[in-house]
Amino acid sequence: MYIETERLIIRYFEENDGSDLYDYLSKEEVVQFEPYKTYTYEMAVAEAKKRAANHDFHAVCLKTGKVIGNVWLSKGDFDTWELGYVFNSDYWRNGYAYESSRALLSYVFENCNARRIVANCNPLNSGSWKLLERLGFRREGTLLKNVYFFKDEANNPIWLDTYEYGILKEEWS
Repeated sequence: MYIETERLIIRYFEENDGSDLYDYLSKEEVVQFEPYKTYTYEMAVAEAKKRAANHDFHAVCLKTGKVIGNVWLSKGDFDTWELGYVFNSDYWRNGYAYESSRALLSYVFENCNARRIVANCNPLNSGSWKLLERLGFRREGTLLKNVYFFKDEANNPIWLDTYEYGILKEEWS
């Protein structure tokens, strides 16, 4: 897949994207709400190879070719797709997440028979839920202490809440 917007190129990951992936997955502020910790350079290089083989991951690149983030879009049951995204904090608040997500959502609604797209985020991640609402998603619910990614020193789960969002094809404009 290759989509070009006014300022960005959205494409599948390539095996040689490891260095750019490291540029953002090595930052605490970027992975704060993700189910993984910061990456080492070696981990990022290996992850780029995995993502190159998984077409659910889309590299978001500046026109120079630099990967500044990724959008994850995966088909599930009942023509429902799930959206996720992670961006390099050096490029936050420039509209890149909105621009790339909007382009991919349009593509999936128009070309892949998507009926509905859903997304989940931590309520503390205001940047994420504000982006979803700007894209036209509606908050459909709040799940309390429904998931954990890590455990505390006593090996107890650190439970997190989740906002659930959705948008139907007929709501997309």
